[in-house]
Amino acid sequence: MSQGYAIELYFDPALENQVLKAWNVLARRQISTQLIEIESRLHITLFSSPLIEPAKMKNIVKSFARKQEPLPLSFSSIGSLPNDKNVLFLAPTPTLSLLQFHSQLFDALKKEGIEIGEEYRPDSWIPHCPVAQEVPMIRMGEAFSVLRDLKLPVTGYAMVIGLVEFSPVRELFSFVLSNTVEA
Repeated sequence: MSQGYAIELYFDPALENQVLKAWNVLARRQISTQLIEIESRLHITLFSSPLIEPAKMKNIVKSFARKQEPLPLSFSSIGSLPNDKNVLFLAPTPTLSLLQFHSQLFDALKKEGIEIGEEYRPDSWIPHCPVAQEVPMIRMGEAFSVLRDLKLPVTGYAMVIGLVEFSPVRELFSFVLSNTVEA
């Protein structure tokens, strides 16, 4: 039974490999393997909802992806979300291009009548790439230290946007950001 759906932004292979180092170190030290266990892929979540129509979303996301170019990203800081999942993440520098990308997706979803929760609205969205989840509180300091040892910033591009069902994570579709439509 699905717990929900998410629209995710995926990275170029070089950036993905740089960020995977964090996952691997945290897993080797047995701090967190949750994201690996649920078969997640490195990503930035742009939108999430417990109930959507995947077929409807496919048309929206496909059309959106065709109007976008690969998006430069620079993961420049680490952080934690104030929730009970004990998530640690790498945060991309919130550039105008990243914020506009998200805002344009929000507008496309809203135009099609998709309900968007508060945490994914442009004025409250926190762009982040989860690297650890369900970190035991007693190991949080150690996990932060591991992440601080990464050589930040790590830079690259977001190249693909897709829809997943979770949990475990199962990609339903994805599209390359291709800018193949005239403005």
